[in-house]
Amino acid sequence: MIPRVTATIDLAAIQHNLAQVRRYAPRSRVMAAIKADGYGHGAVPVARALEAAQVDAFAVACMEEALKLRQAHIVTPIALLEGIISAEEAALAVYERLQVVVHDFWQLDLLEDLPESSEVSLWFKLDTGMHRLGFALPEVPRLIELLRRRPRWRFMGWITHLACADEPENPATREQIARFERVLHGVAGARSIANSAGILAWPEAQADWVRPGLMLYGASPLAGRSAAELGLKPAMTLESRLIAVREFDAGEPIGYGQTYRCPERMRIGVVAVGYADGVHRSLPSGTPLLIGGRRVPIAGRVSMDMITVDLRTVPEAQVGDTVRLWGENLPAEEIAGYAGTLAYELFCGLTQRVLFIHKDR
Repeated sequence: MIPRVTATIDLAAIQHNLAQVRRYAPRSRVMAAIKADGYGHGAVPVARALEAAQVDAFAVACMEEALKLRQAHIVTPIALLEGIISAEEAALAVYERLQVVVHDFWQLDLLEDLPESSEVSLWFKLDTGMHRLGFALPEVPRLIELLRRRPRWRFMGWITHLACADEPENPATREQIARFERVLHGVAGARSIANSAGILAWPEAQADWVRPGLMLYGASPLAGRSAAELGLKPAMTLESRLIAVREFDAGEPIGYGQTYRCPERMRIGVVAVGYADGVHRSLPSGTPLLIGGRRVPIAGRVSMDMITVDLRTVPEAQVGDTVRLWGENLPAEEIAGYAGTLAYELFCGLTQRVLFIHKDR
């Protein structure tokens, strides 16, 4: 059966992008973010590819994501970025050898209620300006004292998260880094600051550990700098096909709301993909897709199952031709810009109707 919509995941590209992380941050260990099902790329196959490339650790958002990896026999260290939310999860974290990123004292209470012999591994998250999760900076001495009382606990280090790292001219990032370094001056423990944008735009944020996410999947986190320019390869290629080609006179309306009218007699193609597959309904007329390596603009609204396109740049196009929505030569971050969103959301928004194909080469 010919698949209707496919997302082809190039695992070798993800390994290449990991090598680029190491090139940008050669003195840092790498904790690869594979939360949200590997940013929509498939957490287990992505983890296996990165494990084969000897990544140092993984980061996930929650216990459910960590257990999925452990059930797939992933043995690399895993950090829970949101920590634990119950006594059951505290015990599971110990049993599954997970690193708990602790951001509040109620989580510490859960860990302290475990048996004295429990081998707890934890990070402390500090709020340096994101104001989402994390201990207030004046709490650092109290946290140090708590660790002193728990010598059996394995302390991994200190984490913070940057709010504006993708804005190289914004002074907020430098201020956050300075706060982090100032409050931890002379304090033992590894440091972790940089996400993808931090790795690329803020070398001073490349502490003992870096936590790349988007750049592993081959998309640029920096406005005005393409993934190719940064040495990254797109890991996901989303494709469908033409299921109809029709010709209409000038002035004829196309699609819901009749928001597009043909400027001349022209051919319109219908692509078998829509917002039920995860393609943003907000993509406007003019958003480029690729047919035969040439750009064709969307003509009219994205509907649930179909997109209509202007075929004037590919007069030879016919039913059955492959249509690329993003991937090589059509960056996901460019398409995301037309929707007023980020590549993260495009990747994570694909639905179960899409056939995923993972390849090594």
